[in-house]
Amino acid sequence: MATQNRERTVSFDTGEETRLILDSLDEFIEQEVEPVRANLGETWENPRRRHEDDGRLVPEVVEAIETIRKRSADAGFYAMNLPEDVGGEDVSNVTWYRAKKHVASHGIGLTEYVLAGPEGPKPLLMQAEGEQVEEYLKPAVAGEVSTAFAQTEPGQGSDSPSMDTHAEKDGDEWVLNGQKQWITNAPYADFVQVFARTTPQEEAGRYGGITCFIVEPDEFELGSMNNAVGLEGMQAELLFDDVRLGEDRVLGQPDTAFYNAMDFLSLGRLELGAEAVGYAEHLIEKGVEYANDREAFGRPIGKFQGISHKLAEGRARNYAADAAGLRLAWQMDEGEQAIEESSIFKYLATNVYFDIADDVVQVHGGNGLSEDNPFMDHLQVARILRVVEGTDEIQLNTIAKQLGVS
Repeated sequence: MATQNRERTVSFDTGEETRLILDSLDEFIEQEVEPVRANLGETWENPRRRHEDDGRLVPEVVEAIETIRKRSADAGFYAMNLPEDVGGEDVSNVTWYRAKKHVASHGIGLTEYVLAGPEGPKPLLMQAEGEQVEEYLKPAVAGEVSTAFAQTEPGQGSDSPSMDTHAEKDGDEWVLNGQKQWITNAPYADFVQVFARTTPQEEAGRYGGITCFIVEPDEFELGSMNNAVGLEGMQAELLFDDVRLGEDRVLGQPDTAFYNAMDFLSLGRLELGAEAVGYAEHLIEKGVEYANDREAFGRPIGKFQGISHKLAEGRARNYAADAAGLRLAWQMDEGEQAIEESSIFKYLATNVYFDIADDVVQVHGGNGLSEDNPFMDHLQVARILRVVEGTDEIQLNTIAKQLGVS
């Protein structure tokens, strides 16, 4: 007898449309990304040639990133999760998750610029109105410009609502002062979305009283490069000294920016977790190849349980992380905020990736430590992912709060 009232049915099957997207992404990477990487040669492969003396990426690499971003947008991939009326494809969160993971499964490198990341348009930018849509939102979706999201400060870290950056109203303008740090893509952004306190906490509450402003590069000073290991050349300090901004630079409504950002928190964690799962898949594949090819004591090292168990455990844990990611994406498509689930997924996926990266370095032995191989690069990236978009501790705090023990 058929089950009655089967609501909210979930399927983890990859539909035909999504499969076509994934296959097309493979073709795009082969035909558009790989030639760009090959043309860079040692400039990309050697990190010493990839950066200027101050840590910035050399112009050739910046140009390559911009080329990939624009070509991807022209092909309909770059910001395909955003609505069609601003230039996106309005794909579901499940499809976006699969695409993010699939691209990451090609490994770290220039492929990470195929789909919009920290430099690209996020749902917060959908607050754009009037001329902001044509000047900032649509060009960002089209890959013609890049942006940066400036919230983190030197003294606050995870306690971002206590930010010192502030803006005060002076007639028809806002006057912005403060400092931001660890801002990804800041050295190259065509505009920055800056969070500032506009009403004191005692009046607006902890999460109220924060406004997002659109600020252009000639209106602030680029401070020191924040060369975090694994993100060299991508982050910098921003300094705002009496920056005068009109009402047309307020993104969304005054005093509501933090709430708006929280509404989209789950998406950021979904994207980052998808990348972690994809990178982990790539590493397991490389680990298996090496374990079957490398021989010691007369047989492939994969025949030793000390090696095979590391890879098997990684596969099992990443399988679970992938299932958690698909569930989260589906819940988001169903309109749920999924706060606890996004914290669970982000915590699980990034820690699994970190452990797999460490194990695959170990499987490769001395070769795993070589600068000529990507494995230590993965270990660095994996470590970063456990900090950005909310640290491990923040995720556990969120989960504990949902459990009622915090």
